[in-house]
Amino acid sequence: MDILKKFISTQIDIDEESENKFISLATLKNFKKNDFLSKVGEIATNFYIIRSGMVRSYYIDESGKTHIRNLFSRMKTTGDIGALITGNRTKLHYDCLTDCEIYVINFEKFKDIAKNNHGFSKFYNTMLTKIVLLFESKVYDLSVLNATERYLKLKKEIPEIENLIPQYHIASYLNITPVQLSRIRKEIYSN
Repeated sequence: MDILKKFISTQIDIDEESENKFISLATLKNFKKNDFLSKVGEIATNFYIIRSGMVRSYYIDESGKTHIRNLFSRMKTTGDIGALITGNRTKLHYDCLTDCEIYVINFEKFKDIAKNNHGFSKFYNTMLTKIVLLFESKVYDLSVLNATERYLKLKKEIPEIENLIPQYHIASYLNITPVQLSRIRKEIYSN
């Protein structure tokens, strides 16, 4: 639970009672590489905090090509937050790219406690705000940064990424081809 306390402390300063309530909602589960947290079309009930490992969110287009929307590593929150909030079915797949240890938290129970606990409510709002900012940053990156800049930013966020997942997943996340990624890496590491 130490990692969970550390996660909470990076989000907001809340009282011990609220922290303990949050921790009581979390169940640590082990997932194997390729296990799904959720699939397109399912009703979302949980969100997740990654203790170890790597998770991706993605969709598959009509031609069968996979498009990675996001990568989530240690101490990151994941899950189809839009589907959780609206009650709509999930639009993305979430699966483990490595073996993972993940805290599973029921979203409805989380919201119920937030309704009656001020510290918990602040925590809930802070988490949602950070998720919105994360997606805003991703849209900005794809619109403004070139492929090399996006790669360097990813390496800064997850320095060990190349040891965790295959290059084609990294390329998909960056919205480039594996060949382009290879060229970028060659250019960076040859200088």
